[in-house]
Amino acid sequence: MIIKKQVYQADRKVNPFIGILLFLISIVLLVVTGPIGFVYGLFHSLSTKGLRGLGEYLLKIAISIDQLGNVMMMYLLNLLWIKKEGYLFGNRDETISSALGRNKQLDTLTGFGKFIDKVLDIIDPNHSLNSIDYYIEPSDQIIDKLAWIHLEHGKILSTRSKGKVNYYIPGGKREVGETDGQALYREIKEELSVDLQLPTLKFMGIFEAQADGHQPGIFVRMTCYFGNYAGKLKPDAEIEEMVWLRYADRDKVSKVDELIFDYLHNKGLLL
Repeated sequence: MIIKKQVYQADRKVNPFIGILLFLISIVLLVVTGPIGFVYGLFHSLSTKGLRGLGEYLLKIAISIDQLGNVMMMYLLNLLWIKKEGYLFGNRDETISSALGRNKQLDTLTGFGKFIDKVLDIIDPNHSLNSIDYYIEPSDQIIDKLAWIHLEHGKILSTRSKGKVNYYIPGGKREVGETDGQALYREIKEELSVDLQLPTLKFMGIFEAQADGHQPGIFVRMTCYFGNYAGKLKPDAEIEEMVWLRYADRDKVSKVDELIFDYLHNKGLLL
């Protein structure tokens, strides 16, 4: 089943006085009710699930504190930990470690940022890379796209748009209100003139990399699906060329497609 995802919307503008008032109210509630809720949570998790429940409860709190820190310290972290072209800290749905991992992928950490990353790796190997959250709501730094993975005889179907040099795995962006399946069906119909059979769609994975043609620090997130189709494949709309690529053609595709090629090759699906 393809689950409908919420469409990203930028934070709405608010009256600054309302923001200040809500902040003060939240602080009062945290100070007054926080300790009570925390103590009750400790007893409840211990009594229902034992030490495992306690660990799960404390981990949730740790992640929430990490997300709070990502917003509270974003200007300082952006100044000290990353280069000017890096992926910015400050997404309220993301942890500090996740943003750190994205900058490690981009090689945009400063010397201090690399030091922090190494310290975390001593405590937990590959901590920042393993902490990257691929399920946070996309922001203006993450381009959210879908891809249809179609393989035949160890080759993957790829396309090249008019005026482009690189090849891309077929797919595109969602329109408002569309599910993943609906968006992929529309995009593949427009690009390749075939009808995806929605009941056959199977989630493959989510991949992120620097977006082609965008300034450094802008990621493209590709959510990939396998699926059958009906009809005859042929280029349409803005597609100038349709090709079947092997793993050896990895240098002809975008950064995110390179990751997908690696994944499929390691699985023995792309030769």
